[in-house]
Order: sequence, then C-alpha cells, then structure tokens
Amino acid sequence: MRKLLVRGGVVLALLASSLIASSPASAGIMDNPPDDHIVIDLVAMAGSGCRPGTADVAVSPDNTAFTAIYSEYLAQAGPGVPSTEGRKNCQLNVLVHVPQGFTFAIAKVDYRGYGLLKAGSTASQRANYYFQGMTQSTFTNHPIAAPLDDNWIVSDVVPVAALVWHPCGELRNLNINTELRIARGSAADTSFITMDSTDGSIATTYHFAWREC
Repeated sequence: MRKLLVRGGVVLALLASSLIASSPASAGIMDNPPDDHIVIDLVAMAGSGCRPGTADVAVSPDNTAFTAIYSEYLAQAGPGVPSTEGRKNCQLNVLVHVPQGFTFAIAKVDYRGYGLLKAGSTASQRANYYFQGMTQSTFTNHPIAAPLDDNWIVSDVVPVAALVWHPCGELRNLNINTELRIARGSAADTSFITMDSTDGSIATTYHFAWREC
C-alpha cells in the first residue's frame, strides 16, 4: 500500500508587486465560502502531458477549492527512452463562475503524484498560474528526491498580503501551467514521475480565499 510522502512546502509570493498593488487590500477575507453553487469550466488544455480529453477540473462540494485531475501526465527517463519524454507540461485554461457579489483568490495549491525514482536520477515539478490579462507569475520549482517508490506531495502557500483577487464583476480565465521534469543521471534503470490518476484519487487542489466585492 502506498504511503503519502510530504516532500516539503514553499511559501510563495506568487505575483509581482505591481499586481498586488493593483488589487484591493486583502482585508475582509471570509471565514466561510459563499453558499451559492459555483461552476468551473475547463475552457482549453494543451501540452505534452495533457492531450485533449485527459484532464478535468471540478469544484469541491463545500466551495473551498477546486481540483485538477490528469490521466496521462507522466515523464520518464532511462535506457532507450527518448529525451523528449523527460519533460512533460500541461496548460489548463479554466473559468470559475462565482456568485454575484463575491470574488476569489488562490491561497494554496497542493500538487500530488507518484514517482518511481531510481538512485542517481533527478526529478522536479514546476508550476505557475495567473488570471487572464495579468502579468504571468514566476514558476515555482519543487525538487522530488530520489530514491522514491511512493506518492509525493508538494505545496505552495500564498501569503495573505500577496493574494491576487479575481477582478469583481469580470469574466477572466485562470491560466494554470504545470511541468514535470526527470533526468536519468547515474541511474541504470528507467525512472518516472507522474501527476495523473485514472480513478480521481490523486488530484492537484487549488484552495480558494473568498471575500465580498
């Protein structure tokens, strides 16, 4: 039975200070999410790690987060494996329909997957996200330590002062970019790292912060 391994957390100031300055003050964050139904649409997907039809998104029943699930997101390296298989990426474009009078920011992201990393190999997970029309944020990079034959999880936490809020009353898509990298290094056998789950049991979770407009 696989055990969940926590491979470290990163405190991240996600977007440039110019964006923070243009956003309203972060005071007034709600303790509880709005009760009204929230809908999320996956508008587009692209990349070597998520060909069409292999990713999906869904809002949690309590409106505290949404998840992204992939079914073919795998990078690998080893004898006879083409070098192009060592880097896979996915770009998701999603639209979150929120109740009138509310807005949201992304306060935390939990990335999960599975790795079979032989001693001597190296692997990492990279990610960023930003609202349409705003400056793209800097990628965060999470090394995944070898050897490993287990699930992995890494997290990004956005400080309250750095939260970037979806503009009230506007429809702006959220762009989510992720990447998996792996290198064989001195390992004799094939290693791989995934961020996929055919049964939905492993998902990337984006945690909302809510407030009234």
